Amino acid sequence: MNKEMSRQKAIQQLKKIASHPKKKAEKESIVLSLFFASKEWKEAETIALVRPLDFEFDTNKIAKKAFAQGKSVVVPKSLPNRRLAFYEVHAASQYVVTKFGVEEPVSELLIEKTAIDLIVVPGLLFSSEGYRIGFGGGFYDRYLADYEGQTCSMVFAEQINNNWEVDVFDIPVGHIYTDFVKEVEVEK
Repeated sequence: MNKEMSRQKAIQQLKKIASHPKKKAEKESIVLSLFFASKEWKEAETIALVRPLDFEFDTNKIAKKAFAQGKSVVVPKSLPNRRLAFYEVHAASQYVVTKFGVEEPVSELLIEKTAIDLIVVPGLLFSSEGYRIGFGGGFYDRYLADYEGQTCSMVFAEQINNNWEVDVFDIPVGHIYTDFVKEVEVEK
């Protein structure tokens, strides 16, 4: 199956999960319990994450816990040439909705890539090796190409699918936390 077809099916699947808020919250709770018990979470001081669309995994729960534990949270802004830059946010930060429908922070406090300990990478589909299909812009693959910190993704079991071809520019995440029994640890 090609990536675009896989992408559309994944969006439909995520919207189906989101149409059952109680079940979605239960699935997120399982994933978050694994994540919050992880070495990556415990050791990270600065965590990067995207503000979720309605049907995606609710990363706002991660931000809330990070703020409560005194961790720094950074959220991306999209730049020209399909690039990302991450900016520090706080619980009271304001956001604007982009043409992609994503919330970006109203912040000018740019955080260098080397200062980010852990990036929670979004995606629609994930292979068991940690490769992902996102929305198709390549923003994260470009950013991760020379990133040396930890990466992980919060993934519903329904998002794990190996039925697509990995491209040479695809960058896998280091760990997948899923509601499918336990997290899938990816070998690098």
